[in-house]
Amino acid sequence: METKEIKKFARPQTVAVSSTKYALDSNWRDYKWQLANSIRTIAAFEKLTGITFSQRERKKLEDTMNKFPMSITPYYASLIDKHNYRNDPIFKQSFPNPAELIISKYDMSDPLHEDKDSPVKGITHRYPDRVLFLVSNRCSMYCRHCTRKRKVGDPDYIPSRDHIEAGINYIRDSPQVRDVLLSGGDPFLLPDSYLDWILTELRKIPHVEIIRIGTRTPVVLPYRVTDKLVRMLKKHHPLWLNTHFNHPRELTHSAQEALRKLADAGIPLGNQSVLLAGVNDCPQIIKKLNQKLVQNRVRPYYLFQCDLSEGLTHFRTPVGKGIEIIESLVGHTSGFAVPTYVIDAPGGGGKIPVMPNYIISWSTNKVVLRNYEGVITTYKEPDSYEPVFCDRNCKDCVLQLKLDEAHERPFIGIERLLSDSDGAISLIPQGNSRLKRREKHSAKSPKAKKT
Repeated sequence: METKEIKKFARPQTVAVSSTKYALDSNWRDYKWQLANSIRTIAAFEKLTGITFSQRERKKLEDTMNKFPMSITPYYASLIDKHNYRNDPIFKQSFPNPAELIISKYDMSDPLHEDKDSPVKGITHRYPDRVLFLVSNRCSMYCRHCTRKRKVGDPDYIPSRDHIEAGINYIRDSPQVRDVLLSGGDPFLLPDSYLDWILTELRKIPHVEIIRIGTRTPVVLPYRVTDKLVRMLKKHHPLWLNTHFNHPRELTHSAQEALRKLADAGIPLGNQSVLLAGVNDCPQIIKKLNQKLVQNRVRPYYLFQCDLSEGLTHFRTPVGKGIEIIESLVGHTSGFAVPTYVIDAPGGGGKIPVMPNYIISWSTNKVVLRNYEGVITTYKEPDSYEPVFCDRNCKDCVLQLKLDEAHERPFIGIERLLSDSDGAISLIPQGNSRLKRREKHSAKSPKAKKT
């Protein structure tokens, strides 16, 4: 970037912002400035991108926005290929489409039953040992494929401090909960101090082992990942973070810098992509995306089948497309670059893995398998397998059921002196008279003054 005028942001074909107020690089990298200048109207989008729409198109777009509002950060809008914007994955994820108003009979406002599985406002308790905690309804961008379109940006869903405290109290009173996922909205749209308070309160709860944060700011607002934010997050380990890249073009230099800061802070990073028709429903796209994520220390975690939320019909692909994509990954790239393809079951059934079938058949002592190349092979199972007898009395188990971490055996005797990992240089018998005199002298001597 040039210092006084931003002419081009990523590639020659990407959007060149014309307004002079976008000229200063110092403003551009200020995430608060990005939020304050979010694109919320068709006119603003046309002015800042140079893309224009007919009067008829504009009317359809405005009707769409009346139901599902638009908000795009200038940063993310700058990535759009204005010469081929109708096919651009950035455009499709951020800009309204009249197809969103097509509500099929299978669409639901809350397909995952997050509200029905909510014991207190903001908490969804579906799985036995973990909860979803919605701490914000604000996002840096309104993604067109959002499963929570009913909530994001709606003032009726803004969680108050009382609601947050009620959620924390529910977790405190639920000793089975060991894992808390903060989501929204986007938790990173909260002020640092407020998010710090939430994390601090959760860390005080003894049975909370893991805290996770779901955020899309590295994708659509990477400047939000400030040094100050990262310093705050480091105080609350073990902390995990999942982000949401859907296309390789989203991994810009700024996005990679945000990921670097988080990874360098010791925060394990994962990515949850959504399979979207016309955006990333291509084996080559998903493979390149996952390879670039791994290159930036982000583990591909889930590839989601698009949910049955209202207005997402045009984004949904057949499940077979997802299977095809996974087939193109397994064996063809690093194992840790292969996400789990899941359908988040309508009605609150949770995430169901849907993967290619590699077991062809099996008998009592043999399994017939196929690999990614189509090679068919067998695995011989043991002819005799006798598990250790278990009387189901876990409390008094003396078998291999030892769940606490093992304690390292301390070095003793000569072994201690031989060990390089122990600093002892001598072994002195207990009751040594010389050490007794030393201790007696030390007790009578005045304490040395601090310099």
